[in-house]
Amino acid sequence: MQDKLRKILPRVQKPGRYTDAEWNSVRKDWEAVETRVALIYPDIYEVGESHLGLKILYNIINSRPDALADRAYAPWTDMEAEMRGEGLSLFALESGRPLTEFDLLGITIQHELTYSNILTVLDMAGLPLRAADRGPEHPLVLGGGPSTYNPEPLAEFFDLFLVGEGEEAVGEILDALAEGRRQGLDRPALLRRLAGVAGVYVPSLYRVDYSPDGMVFAVTPAEGAPARVLKRIVLDLDNAPFPTAPIVPYIEAVHDRITLEIMRGCSRGCRFCHAGMVYRPVRERSLDTLVKLAEQLVSSTGYDEISLVSLSSADYSCIGPLVRELRERFEAKGINISLPSLRIDSFSVELAQSLRAVRKAGLTFAPEAGTQRLRNVINKNVTHEDILTAAEAAFAAGWDLIKLYFMIGLPTETEEDVRGIADTTRELLQLGRRVTGKGVRINVSVSSFVPKPGTPFQWHPQIDEATLLARQGLLKDLFFHDRIMRSAKLSWHDPRTSMLEGVLSRGDRRLSAVIEKAWRSGCRFDAWSELFRWDLWGQALSECGLEADFYRSRQRSYDEVLPWDHISSGVDKRFLVREDEAARHGRVTEDCRQGNCTACGACPSLGGEIKLAGGKADVSSES
Repeated sequence: MQDKLRKILPRVQKPGRYTDAEWNSVRKDWEAVETRVALIYPDIYEVGESHLGLKILYNIINSRPDALADRAYAPWTDMEAEMRGEGLSLFALESGRPLTEFDLLGITIQHELTYSNILTVLDMAGLPLRAADRGPEHPLVLGGGPSTYNPEPLAEFFDLFLVGEGEEAVGEILDALAEGRRQGLDRPALLRRLAGVAGVYVPSLYRVDYSPDGMVFAVTPAEGAPARVLKRIVLDLDNAPFPTAPIVPYIEAVHDRITLEIMRGCSRGCRFCHAGMVYRPVRERSLDTLVKLAEQLVSSTGYDEISLVSLSSADYSCIGPLVRELRERFEAKGINISLPSLRIDSFSVELAQSLRAVRKAGLTFAPEAGTQRLRNVINKNVTHEDILTAAEAAFAAGWDLIKLYFMIGLPTETEEDVRGIADTTRELLQLGRRVTGKGVRINVSVSSFVPKPGTPFQWHPQIDEATLLARQGLLKDLFFHDRIMRSAKLSWHDPRTSMLEGVLSRGDRRLSAVIEKAWRSGCRFDAWSELFRWDLWGQALSECGLEADFYRSRQRSYDEVLPWDHISSGVDKRFLVREDEAARHGRVTEDCRQGNCTACGACPSLGGEIKLAGGKADVSSES
């Protein structure tokens, strides 16, 4: 295999994607372990190598004396063609072994636009695409990540899914797998054993029935399988394993820096936000733990930036003291501290000035909607005054670039709400000139709303393509024909990729056939605009007798059986209904960290509670 690899690598883009021996990579004796796992990210190396979840699992598995973990990624189209031409199977980087030689393939499923790549990985590994067609000689295929909260469109391709967080569950899965193999269990019996691990969903143990109108009628578990699969969660992050010597790639990754996870979960309650709902409750790492981790990560990687990551990093209750402590330790070494995710209402002049001392790039805020009415609908809990105050603080602290994220197509949105995006941008440009005495820059990114499972908006239709294009066109006119807006840069998403995401995010098992047809027609890397083929996806839907609008454009009733109702994030469905009804009336719901419990159900169902490092959020910091 190595001879063939050496032959083709000079003919492909970035051959460093397919080589090994990066700093901190782990090579273990293949024969000295009982269980061998390949951790796979179904996108190119630069994207997958930036993913923290796989780094955590890589560290955990390789710390076990009885197991090893190697890595694999989806090959770019040039490498796929070269490998197929040479008869090369997809292989793991560390060992160079074909993926079929592993006991378990763990594939992370971060979003719907990687689904076609998953089939590329399975096919190039030499596995039958369908789980039902695999035999005892094939590894088990496990899926994890955010898309497992509705895994049904992929159900035919995976043997099992892990719903939720993997730090504790991965050890239980490996133990059950090893014990089952020692007992000589066949594949069906082994899967039944694995279904007994909390958080594990084995789709072959569930029968899905449909009503004549095409909706899901019932999902019936086999005897012994849980009626509802409740996500796994790590309640104490301070004692959870975290990789302090992560792999440092030889080629530049998407996030080429230290990734320090400071907290998990968010209780702000944005009604469109999948992560904010399914990752509850909030759990923070302590200040002492984070400082120790930062020291170790700087020592083991040589990076010059520490990114403090979470869903909303400025909400970390000790963010001010943390930034101050890290700055004092690392500023002299030229190491930047960055907060990639900032909420406008939790930003402060002190924090801006503290960050400015070490971080020179633009700040990113997410107002999401252009008017207060729509922000109330989505429960953003950000006022227009908050936006102005945060921007003024940033400009006064020396920033001349601000990045803003908005969304169009949200429930109840009108043309006035779309115009509000341009109005807000214009006002901030004028504010920046007044504060700084010169022009400032504002980059505005506008995405398209996609209803997600497990959110209060999961019942809502996605707007049609014509309306979406019209609203994008309105924004372009407002930005490109206004002299004041020349310092603003507008970017937007391809509406058809959002349409595909809308189909797959709330789909059922029948879409497995659609995914396979689209893949066989040539669909690859659907998140990459230069490769996306909506025409092939539309053709696949038609050939399977299904319609995109049935999944994406239909209003769903509260009593409809949803394809993912047997998968639970711990958030009560009654809470989601209450929040959707509050949205219809423009009522906001307070953050339970700062106010009363909102009875979302996450804490009691998961046996935990909100865990803050220092009480209410403290954003103060010395300049």
